[in-house]
Amino acid sequence: MQPKYNRILLKLSGESLAGAAKHGIDFDVVQKICEPIKKCVDAGVQVGIVVGGGNFWRGRSSGEMDRTRADHMGMLATTINALGVCDALEQLGLDVRVQTAIPMRQVAEPYIRNKAMSHLNKGRVVIFGCGTGNPFFSTDTAAALRAVEIEADVIMKATMVDGVYDSDPQKNPNAKKFDAISFADVLSKDLAVMDSTASALCKDNDLPILVFSIEDPENIYRAVCGENIGTIVTNQAE
Repeated sequence: MQPKYNRILLKLSGESLAGAAKHGIDFDVVQKICEPIKKCVDAGVQVGIVVGGGNFWRGRSSGEMDRTRADHMGMLATTINALGVCDALEQLGLDVRVQTAIPMRQVAEPYIRNKAMSHLNKGRVVIFGCGTGNPFFSTDTAAALRAVEIEADVIMKATMVDGVYDSDPQKNPNAKKFDAISFADVLSKDLAVMDSTASALCKDNDLPILVFSIEDPENIYRAVCGENIGTIVTNQAE
């Protein structure tokens, strides 16, 4: 199969790294996720990755804690995940760089857009940690921002469901799955693709989002090759 895209931004949820334990990192699971990423790189695709932190910490469920501090804790959680994914990819023989929006020079490079572009052009995988570096912004928004900055062809959101539905498929067995949908419909119907800030950023920059299931990690490579999986979100639904 030939890749459809030259440069992608892969958004991985923190939960996808936890496996059956639902918390922390299951390195066997991470390895399985990284194997198709290696296939993408070997096929000549440039890969940037944003990882969530929900397997360690969720700021929105922090109760009475100060929201800014809770979000800073979440940013540190994403860095733990970024380092874990980095290690798994390196064990597969890939050249990887972790860049963080909050400087922590002993463990990662600071995020510098031009440096990230240089790494990608050299075939290195770049993992972006700490979200946007600001509280009140999700890692979905970070994925959209980094994707626009590195001029990615598409955001690939590997999630726990197999696409975008008109209602929650876990609560409604009759929920309808879309093969394609527009950003305008996603925003007007308040569909759970990404948060509204991320969706609006992609809409304004004409950046498509492909939402698909990570339950079978091989879907990452299938999606890169243009197979009809998940739901594609564009300004003009195909």
